[in-house]
Amino acid sequence: MNMADANLMIELSMAELREITGYAVACAAPALVIFERDCSDDRRPRAVLDEARKFAAGGKRTKVLRVTALDAHRAARAARDREHEAAVDAARAAGHAGAAAYLHPLAKATQVLHILGAAAHAARALELDAADEPDIGVDYLEKARGLAGPIVVSVLTRYPPAPSGGRRVGELLRRLDASLRQGRPIVD
Repeated sequence: MNMADANLMIELSMAELREITGYAVACAAPALVIFERDCSDDRRPRAVLDEARKFAAGGKRTKVLRVTALDAHRAARAARDREHEAAVDAARAAGHAGAAAYLHPLAKATQVLHILGAAAHAARALELDAADEPDIGVDYLEKARGLAGPIVVSVLTRYPPAPSGGRRVGELLRRLDASLRQGRPIVD
């Protein structure tokens, strides 16, 4: 590895990955009720949250965790096919919670999605479930901000700010990212 490559790497401990994953699970969990109400026959988002909780509590980072995270994203596509838009984002929140355990140590803005994606998608699911009411999402971001402990903030600030794009979820992601970096509440 040359010096330029070394500068792109971020140090991450397993304890930090567990903390990030625990945070992502806590952020995704409130939206799970939306998914389970609208897609009661699909257990994939719950399965990944269960696996992510095990990892956050000290378990191994297993292949099952990776597979269930991908399965939750497949559940999101199935919810979209059934035209349950709030359930789509609820399933994506769960999928991102599982993927948080696989945060890459690359100094790229796209990695912020591994840290805050569960919160942003949960906020969007809650908005959509409330007839697309943006204040609901902003209120949820404030709750998610309160769940982020010092380790989550420390890891987040090692990465570049969240990337542009991503429509409403991207906007929510960037608002939470900026709030955590600046140590200020989410403002509307």
